[in-house]
Amino acid sequence: MAAYRTLYDKLVDSHTVRALDAGGGEVLLYVDRTVLNEYTSPQAFTGLRDAGRAVFRPQSALGVIDHVNSTRPERIALPRVQADDLQMSYFVSNCKEFGIELFDLYHRQQGIEHVVMPELGLALPGLVIAAGDSHTTTYGAFGALGFGIGTSDIEHFLATQTLVYRRLRNMEIAVAGHLPPGVTAKDLIMAVIRRIGADGAQGHAVEFTGPAIRTLSIEGRMTICNMAVECGARGALIAPDDKTFAYLEGKPRAPKGHALIAALEAWRMLRTDDGAVFDARIEISAGDIEPMVTWGTSPDQAAPISEAVPDPALETSPARRRDAERALGYMGLSPGTRLTDIRIDHAFIGSCTNARLEDLRGAARIVKGRRAAAGVSAIVVPGSREVRRLAEAEGLDRIFREAGFEWREPGCSMCLAMNDDIIPPGERCASSTNRNFEGRQGAGSRTHLMSPAMVAAAAVSGHLCDVRTLEVSDAV
Repeated sequence: MAAYRTLYDKLVDSHTVRALDAGGGEVLLYVDRTVLNEYTSPQAFTGLRDAGRAVFRPQSALGVIDHVNSTRPERIALPRVQADDLQMSYFVSNCKEFGIELFDLYHRQQGIEHVVMPELGLALPGLVIAAGDSHTTTYGAFGALGFGIGTSDIEHFLATQTLVYRRLRNMEIAVAGHLPPGVTAKDLIMAVIRRIGADGAQGHAVEFTGPAIRTLSIEGRMTICNMAVECGARGALIAPDDKTFAYLEGKPRAPKGHALIAALEAWRMLRTDDGAVFDARIEISAGDIEPMVTWGTSPDQAAPISEAVPDPALETSPARRRDAERALGYMGLSPGTRLTDIRIDHAFIGSCTNARLEDLRGAARIVKGRRAAAGVSAIVVPGSREVRRLAEAEGLDRIFREAGFEWREPGCSMCLAMNDDIIPPGERCASSTNRNFEGRQGAGSRTHLMSPAMVAAAAVSGHLCDVRTLEVSDAV
């Protein structure tokens, strides 16, 4: 074992049951927790049932319905919606049969898995959390190692509480300075992905460090770690600090009393040792970052809002040139078009990346006193029932409704169009989500990723817009 270890190495070492090869590159890894959804778990449960196996530790799993459910309040209110849907009803029966706690469609804490877990206090420093969703990296915001797994891995985990795991290389992304006014965590991670590419962190666990990371809220850190998978990272980490501990204190499932005191002592040790060496290191200056938007069909096809659609002919890499040409064809854009001249048809604020209370507050500051532009359909989908309740207590729902936005029930919604929230072919959406792949929000849909505040600015302007040019209401 190395004398000086990274936070990632410490987490893997502490959860290694035994090495599976001579070099220790492949290990049997103990996994503390998982969260299951109706979309990626059916085959795993079927496999368990066919093999006559039980879930080894059902209390380590939480089931949530989030991907396929409609977010329309009138549909969620109907008592037969869940029972009549094959995926949801099968998930309900699986959780019941195998003894797994379930937040179903009608539960008061229903919501998107990566929003619900942190607000319950189930994402804790030092844990290993694996789940059937690639954005499980979100939990790295707490100093937990979170990563997505496939269906067969889910079955293996449920039966044994372990996974066969290959160690990753260590990458540090150091963010110096501080973000300028009007620039958010979403802009920061989009700038990182643009800089290193969609595969720039492939094979690595990334630890984000530096003053700009330390000054982010926990919600902002979750956004960073959530989208780290979009540059290929299989794990994203931020060392826990007093801000982390304050966030967790009082959460319903987090340690309390003497257990919290003991936990804090252990959590304060969770950091990369001075002298530890990363396999790769990237430096970013936060002060250089502007509000970002994507122009293409990959999260790394992004640019500052002050710029124009790039010309693929200027791209030196043949592969990247072909990708850019294809992306512009799909997106219906021409090189040289100012990004602020791109008109939109839809605005979506939601997803596991940006549907937390802080995100809704940021968007509401832009929306307050304004109206969605003519021809723009705008919806807000809170990440959970808890977020929805807190937002309504602050009057955010009223601000959005008065501006002509729809105020929905929680779910993944228009992030991946697995329900009835779909962008029609050829129409364009300003979206606070994490992926802009072809067809992601519906066949032929065109997605521009950006922060929730930038989505709000686009919605009231009718086109992509620099949020810094709009007066902001502080009375939210």
